[in-house]
Amino acid sequence: MNTSQNVEIIPFSSDLKDHIKTLNIAWLEKYFRVEEKDKITLSNPQEEIIDKGGMIFYARYNNEIIGTASLLKLNDSTFELSKMAVSDSAQGLGVGNKLLEHCINVAKENNIETLFLYSNTILLPAIHLYKKFGFVEIPLESGIYERADIKMEKKIS
Repeated sequence: MNTSQNVEIIPFSSDLKDHIKTLNIAWLEKYFRVEEKDKITLSNPQEEIIDKGGMIFYARYNNEIIGTASLLKLNDSTFELSKMAVSDSAQGLGVGNKLLEHCINVAKENNIETLFLYSNTILLPAIHLYKKFGFVEIPLESGIYERADIKMEKKIS
């Protein structure tokens, strides 16, 4: 399966809203646990992300949604890269790469100055991917996510 060339990145639409929840819950349950904050956001993506000025993207391959990523608006110039998940069947095929590249391009197009994210250092492939795209570690405040032990940011130029 040569997905990276055939994967389309498409925007959120209400008929796709369940995919952000399905993909992220599967990922969270595999590595961590689903926190209350996750349940609220993932159950109401229109209200919690889109209506607050954020964006949701999906990776589609052979008419199947295999990945997702979101940009959550903090303010006009700063967004959180969040809710990024790729289905187990598509892991390691460059889908996360393509989603991240798309999010950075959208940030540039929308004059977003800073992207930041929360992650966990046990997720070595993810940390490697973020570093490859120019994210650097910054101080982590407490109380955001139980699972987060690293915060990273990228200045968009």
